[in-house]
Order: sequence, then structure tokens, then C-alpha cells
Amino acid sequence: MSIKKPRGTSDILPAEIPAWRFVEEVCRRQAAIYGFSEIRFPTFECTELFARGVGGTTDIVQKEMYTFTDKDERSMTLRPEGTACVCRSVVENGLYAGALPLKLFYLSNFFRYEKPQAGRTREFFQFGCECFGPSTPQADAEAILLGDSVIRGLGIRGCVLHLNSIGCADCRPAYRAALKEYFASHYDELCDTCRSRLETNPLRILDCKSPVCSAIADGAPRTTDHLCENCRAHYEELKSILAQSGVEYVEDPRCVRGLDYYTGTVFEFVHGGIGAQAALGGGGRYNGLIAELGGPELPAIGFALGLSRLIMAMEAEKAPLPASGEGSLYIAPLGGDAVSAATLLCQQLRTRGVRCETDITGRSAKAQLKYADKSGHTYVAVIGTDELAAGKCELKNLRTGEKTGTALDADSLAAAVK
Repeated sequence: MSIKKPRGTSDILPAEIPAWRFVEEVCRRQAAIYGFSEIRFPTFECTELFARGVGGTTDIVQKEMYTFTDKDERSMTLRPEGTACVCRSVVENGLYAGALPLKLFYLSNFFRYEKPQAGRTREFFQFGCECFGPSTPQADAEAILLGDSVIRGLGIRGCVLHLNSIGCADCRPAYRAALKEYFASHYDELCDTCRSRLETNPLRILDCKSPVCSAIADGAPRTTDHLCENCRAHYEELKSILAQSGVEYVEDPRCVRGLDYYTGTVFEFVHGGIGAQAALGGGGRYNGLIAELGGPELPAIGFALGLSRLIMAMEAEKAPLPASGEGSLYIAPLGGDAVSAATLLCQQLRTRGVRCETDITGRSAKAQLKYADKSGHTYVAVIGTDELAAGKCELKNLRTGEKTGTALDADSLAAAVK
């Protein structure tokens, strides 16, 4: 019996890599433009990090983490999300003591034990950004604008920003009490999970995907009706900045995000063309997380975008990938001295930065040309005794069919291909 990949994981095949590389390049470029520096962190962390940071009442901690005991009997977990990992690194390495704001981004894979479906896998990849230090609406707006710039940079136009504020430690208790009273009146109609959430975190009921619970949640009290004066002023200024920046949004009282560390601003980028998992990503403010993990009181805001969902949205909108700026060459030798000449030329071209291949299997000329075309090369040059004697060859563009003559040396071929 053949061994297959684990359920909920994917092989990213060579034909798919150009799309992934394009998405990653746009993410890196936009992060740099906004002043963010890259950070990398371990694939697994102490389980306590996520229990404390993400929250014990979340589905991630209760149901979805890949947790194991190592040989020293310590509980470890494959990272299910990035924000807690970044915050742990900021605290452990004292990064908060440097210049603020501290702006960090990552491109990493994560792991959650979920029911696989389109846009949701057990290993997934995210681009995430975290900004530490400022507590202003301008910082919230910058995070949103960065996410929006990535999405637009990929050619995605059918995305809608959903925006909400879920309040702070001062106004959240009153809202929590109002929610609890409302949902208690529908207790018998709620799913088993939401019944338990009613006691632990009634805010999470707003995020339930059960049709019955979702319909009940439509009539729930709105977070924005219970904001304190500071949270309301912050939220109104954020909306004003977004409007001035030309970013359209919808206010969504059901947008609460699924993690316990969020406070104040929360948002999601939603695309209607990719199926049930319509959120390309999202984020919000988490002002208490650094302190929760042993650091100082340090405001923070961040977001993450799912790479596979971004690609799904590009495919749904038929957003084109940019054409490769450089050509590539296949040198097809016709036996004899041409084989060694092609090998030498190929290596010389590679040192000049040209993607180049030649025959290493002893194929016929016809088979070589077929391989060159299937391998995606831009040009092919067939060389034999006549070409070697003349020091010239014919370069054929496999995309246009155009043929041009060129000298048979590495510099001339490199110039013609590039």
C-alpha cells in the first residue's frame, strides 16, 4: 500500500509555485514599504504559551491544537497561530526595550486539527504583521491599510473589509452581561458548544457557524452600543481615517474574531467568491497580551492573511500572474563534440544568472525539443557540427516561434535570452 500525505495537508506542486512565490513577494514588499521587519520563530512552542495567550475558551486550545509530550515530559504544541509566538519572542528577547513602534512580520506555516474543506486545512500558511507600542487609531488604520495593500497588490478587487470594536476592560463587562442575558433567554435553542460558551465567553457565540445559533446572534446586542467614551472615540476616528484613505468597509457587529486576546478594534477581509471559508484573513488590537506573557503593558495591533485563500481569491477573479522578467534556455546538442560543448556553455550561462539546461539523458533531438517545451523554457538552441564550426547558432523563442541568429558563446547567448 502506498503512503499518502496526512489528511488536511497539501503538496504544493511545481506548477503552483509561481502563484505562491508571487503572493509571498507581494507580502514581503508591502511589509517592507510599511516599515515592518521579518521575524521567524519555532515550529513548536510550550503548550502554556497558547493556553495563556490564545485563551482556554477558544476552539483552538480546546479542540484544534497538535500537542505532544517530549522526552523530558514537557507539553509542546505545533504553533496554531503566530501572534502568541511573536509576543513570546518580543518578551523573551526584550525587543520592547528598543525603538517603538516595533513592527514585525512573518510568513510561516501553522497547524490546527480541523475538518478539512476548501480554504481550511490542517497545515496552512499565513502572512502576519504585528505592531507594538502605539495605541492610536492611526496604528489600527496602518495595519488595515497594509493588509488592503497586499490584497490589492495581488489584483484582488472583490474583497470587503468588515469592521467592528469589541471594547476594552472598562466597557466589556457590561456588554458581556447584556450578551449573557440575551443568549440565556434562548438557552434551549443554542448548540451544546454555545451553551458552554454562555458561561465562559458569551462573545464567542456571535462567531458560531451553526445556522440556528447564527440566526439567534443576529438579534443580539451590538458591541458598538456598549462602548465606553474612549473606545467610541477611538473607533470613530479609525473609521474617519479609513474613509479619508479611500478604504471602503462595512460595520459588522458579528465580527468578533475567534481568539480571547482581542480588545477594541477587530476586522476581517472577506471575499464572496471562495466558498464557505470566505475570510481571507483578519486581526485586531490585543493590548493586554504582552503583559499576560510576562512583559510590560504594551499596546499592540496585528493581522494575518491566509496564503491559500489569497490564491483562491486570485483564481476566482482570474487575476493574472506577472510574466517572468527573464528568459530561460535549453541547449539541445546533436551528439559528438556538441554534447561537451553544450555542457560547458550551460555551466557558463548559469554563472551569468541564466536559467539553462542541456541534455543529460541521451535523448534524441526530437525528444529534447519536446522536453524543452514542457519544461517551460523560453528559448531553445540546437547545436551540432555545423554550429560548432561556424561559432553561431539559431535561437528559437518557444512562445512566439521567432528565430534569431546569435554567436555561440556564453555572453552572446546570455544577452539574447535576457
